[in-house]
Amino acid sequence: MTRYRDLHAASLEDREAFWLDAARAVDWFEPPTRAFDPEQGAYGRWFPDGVVNACHNALDRHVAAGLGDRTALIYDSPVTGSKRSYSYAALRDEVSAFAAVLQDFGVAKGDRVVIYMPMIPEAVVGMYACARLGAIHSVVFGGFAANELAKRIDDARPKVVLAASCGVEPSRKVAYKPLLDQAIDSSSHKPEAVILLQRPELAAEMTPGRDHDWAALRAAADGRTTDCAPVAATDPLYILYTSGTTGTPKGVVRDTGGYLTALAWSMTAVYGVKPGEAFFCASDIGWVVGHSYIVYAPLLIGATTVLYEGKPVGTPDAGAFWRVIADYGVVTLFTAPTALRAIRKEDPEGREAANYDLSSLRALFLAGERADPPSIEWAAKLLGVPVIDNCWQTETGWPIVANPIGIERLPVKLGSPTVPMPGYDVRVLSDEGHEAGPGELGNIVIRLPLPPGCLPTLWNADERFRESYLSGFPGYYQTSDAGYMDEDGYVFFMARTDDIINVAGHRLSTGGMEEVIASHPDVAECAVVGVADKLKGQSPTGFVVLKSGVERPTAEIEREIVQLVRDRIGPVAAFKLALTVKRLPKTRSGKILRGTIQKIADGESWTMPATIEDPAALDEIGEAIAARR
Repeated sequence: MTRYRDLHAASLEDREAFWLDAARAVDWFEPPTRAFDPEQGAYGRWFPDGVVNACHNALDRHVAAGLGDRTALIYDSPVTGSKRSYSYAALRDEVSAFAAVLQDFGVAKGDRVVIYMPMIPEAVVGMYACARLGAIHSVVFGGFAANELAKRIDDARPKVVLAASCGVEPSRKVAYKPLLDQAIDSSSHKPEAVILLQRPELAAEMTPGRDHDWAALRAAADGRTTDCAPVAATDPLYILYTSGTTGTPKGVVRDTGGYLTALAWSMTAVYGVKPGEAFFCASDIGWVVGHSYIVYAPLLIGATTVLYEGKPVGTPDAGAFWRVIADYGVVTLFTAPTALRAIRKEDPEGREAANYDLSSLRALFLAGERADPPSIEWAAKLLGVPVIDNCWQTETGWPIVANPIGIERLPVKLGSPTVPMPGYDVRVLSDEGHEAGPGELGNIVIRLPLPPGCLPTLWNADERFRESYLSGFPGYYQTSDAGYMDEDGYVFFMARTDDIINVAGHRLSTGGMEEVIASHPDVAECAVVGVADKLKGQSPTGFVVLKSGVERPTAEIEREIVQLVRDRIGPVAAFKLALTVKRLPKTRSGKILRGTIQKIADGESWTMPATIEDPAALDEIGEAIAARR
């Protein structure tokens, strides 16, 4: 680990030298003369005197360097049967023309634009057109609930909304326009215009005077160009909303210069991707992973990004990802553990992979949920490449903890996403703020300052930022994750701090129990929550989804799971109940809604989470609990 350790130490001991050197990968209009100003903002600001533009870095500079014919973006949509590819020059021209359309609506530097679209090239064009003008985009998942969309419109106060008429799912079409109309009707802020892309799968009615047809505007702008606006490195590139505990969404602000620097560094150092190679990030642009590693990072280094409108299974089968890898010579796949579990559930033997040439693939990266060891082992055996967990947040924008295979591939320890990346001074503290020893469970925090690319604040909510992230442990950023570090510096994220349960005075990690349950050969995925117990305070309950083709009695499997936890963790866990369900309720980004499951189990009142993918899954949880009472 010598190369990694030297690099990480250098990033903490002399952050000025380290990050100014990393910033050379960015094409600056005015290069920064210093990396960090500790006097600005809540904990300091990165590249305070730098001037830059994100669109120029991702598109224009590659065209100027003679790489205009290289493929920038591949759109692959099994749900619509569509495929398109864009060279760097073609994508630059498309973005430049659409930026002219936005200018006609008065969009300028500092204005906000909300983007409410599915996984289609026009969404990427809209994001880059905003960046080209210095406007601030805020992408909201297509199909997001109207009341939640309204909250984001009121907070961001966009001048224009970019929307599509619909999204396309494997078994249905989702009309976006009625949701958008309802959101605008109920919001106090009214955008001046909606630019609507009519998809052939489902057209929408236009609202006279406010709505404008995307295709007509784009056709009229053919041949028009716009310049890339110089913006300060500390100016916002985008706002990305994440759920807040108060019910009010938190608008994570992403600054421009620090983000570009961190992404350019991580694309090669962490993910091991080189210019000209194909990178497949199977995420969504409404999620931070999609922002960072579909839209921006691959193009910053001159690689090819795959924009995939489909599912890991059902479009048409569990070989969907393998087909994309084979078709485009993908070298690195980045997806969520929940996608991997879905594939494994449908195709436990991995037979679909044999139908495709996967020889181009060098690594599989996972993020979004804790990666359970059985899934990692299954994928590693199936694909014959390293399967690497990495852990980060909407707030950080790029990995906190990862395995930097572009620098030095470190040994994989199952259950750990490996080690802190440069700039992240990760510590584990007790509730009282004392440093925990190796293997001791505690609060995972990051000593300030956060590295480039991380949020400097929340949109229009500086005090909320300090209260949410900096007040719990002064001098540290609070991740709200619990876990431990081992003697080699590997970080183990065991659960959100809300998911550490107290059983008869013992603090136990639900993540540790889930790891044991997932090792059962019949289990595809699982979740453990702490249920209120009059005697012990809390008792753990496991919810399990079985692999396809399992025909044994569920009661028998549940008894085996209870015994497995008892054998591996011990009687102290007091694990006595496992419930089989058809599916687990998840967010659009793949996170299991453990908090909502716990409220249902405790009989508390709960509200439908705005980010839920399949509301019916919560009904099934309630039915499973009721059947055992």
